[in-house]
Amino acid sequence: MTSPPAARAVPFFNYQAAFTAQEDAFLAIVRDVVRRGAFIQQRDLAEFEQRLAAYLKVKYAFGVGNATDGLTMAFRAAGIGSGDEVIFPSHTMVASAAAAVHAGATPVPVDCGPDHLIDPRAVEAAVTPRTRAILPVHLNGRTCAMEPLLEIARRHGLLIIEDAAQALGSRYKGRHAGAFGLAAAFSFYPAKILGCFGDGGAVVTNDPGVARTIRLLRDHGRNEAGEVECWGLNSRLDNLQAAILDFQFKDYDRIIARRRALAARYDDGLRDLPQLRLPPAPGSQPDHFDVFQNYEIEADRRDQLRAFLKERGIGTVIQWGGKAVHQFAGLGLDVSLPATEELFRRCLMLPMNMMVSDEDADYVCAQLREFYRGTL
Repeated sequence: MTSPPAARAVPFFNYQAAFTAQEDAFLAIVRDVVRRGAFIQQRDLAEFEQRLAAYLKVKYAFGVGNATDGLTMAFRAAGIGSGDEVIFPSHTMVASAAAAVHAGATPVPVDCGPDHLIDPRAVEAAVTPRTRAILPVHLNGRTCAMEPLLEIARRHGLLIIEDAAQALGSRYKGRHAGAFGLAAAFSFYPAKILGCFGDGGAVVTNDPGVARTIRLLRDHGRNEAGEVECWGLNSRLDNLQAAILDFQFKDYDRIIARRRALAARYDDGLRDLPQLRLPPAPGSQPDHFDVFQNYEIEADRRDQLRAFLKERGIGTVIQWGGKAVHQFAGLGLDVSLPATEELFRRCLMLPMNMMVSDEDADYVCAQLREFYRGTL
């Protein structure tokens, strides 16, 4: 199949436009923070943490350097370490498992279900006497079906630590991702729905003991009096990034509504193509409120489709270099996970961000339809 020159450009993510769309407002924030000399753990960070906790309906929120550090600190605060096993879905970024390793624990990869999220049946089968925690990863802006995971944790006496890096604002049965377990971590990487201009993350919890430990761990183990109580990290969300995040967070409901509208537009344009498996359309599953951090599809002839879309000016991504965590040989996770491996032969993410217009989404749908024309 020969493709004509691209009629328009739809990049997967336009980092420059994420800044220029509100350049004057962002520069005003920079001038304000810098002129005040308010760089580390100042009022802007406190205000953002308060807003985040209130939004998620949790008691405590702490800005940290990144979500990986956040998960590592959450594991340490939960007392998880050497000799403990943590069950996680291999369909995730390596950071999810790495956080358990950095805390001294052993990550145990399991398969995903049809929704691309951790399969509770696989979790149940992976529990051993050494299992201490389950790490659900809420991917692509969708919260895992938490009821069966909570029941498994209850029956086996396990902790739940949530990786909610991609899921700020998503809900399951009315409850926010990040509010189910002992603690959770979020990411504010620039391409996230709520993104800063560098690395950033947060840890949230309802447990006062965990909260106190996180407060120590993110700042070299120091308490408010400056006394070092434990070995900690230097992992504080800097005040400038917190101010930028807080500014954007005030508009978060509108941002989510726009992403859900784009997802509905993709669904309208593509749902009749039998060669594709789409994520659930917004509102189609009452238990789930999805925020569409990503729009991940499964596609027949995925690699050929991706090359075709590139020729047409459309950027796509296969998450994490096209490999699940257990498929990186250097990590030594020698398991077979058939559903996850099949997913990575078919998965592809379409452009999904605030720079994508309705016309862009329609163009993407038209090109997908063109690729599969004659094979319906």
